Amino acid sequence: MSASLALPGLTACLEKLVYHHGGKCLPADQPHAFVYFISIRNTSEHTVTLLGRKWVLATEDGCRRVIEGDKIVGETPRIAPGESFSYNSYHVAGCDAVAQGSFHGVDETGRAVHVLLPAFAMRIPPVVSDLR
Repeated sequence: MSASLALPGLTACLEKLVYHHGGKCLPADQPHAFVYFISIRNTSEHTVTLLGRKWVLATEDGCRRVIEGDKIVGETPRIAPGESFSYNSYHVAGCDAVAQGSFHGVDETGRAVHVLLPAFAMRIPPVVSDLR
């Protein structure tokens, strides 16, 4: 298998990060939820189909977790030049964490391509962290 190409003009960015504390749906040891909104834009000259993702989560307690798999929120988005794909998902935590991600796929010629998502911090607000 050949290495993938970081396609110039294919970019991923965090649009918004929303914090939520508590609730019946969150586990007691991970009462903090971070909902993130991501956009992947294609300003290259190539149509790209994204096939999967890989995330690395590093928590303040020293744990590192790799999450990878096929598709992006159940989809394999096809992004033509000038188009974008946006989605939201979430992460639950018991402490502060930093996430870094990448998305991989192919262009219309079958070349393997990827785009990196810059790292972003998921910080529990001070008022809430004092209540732990």
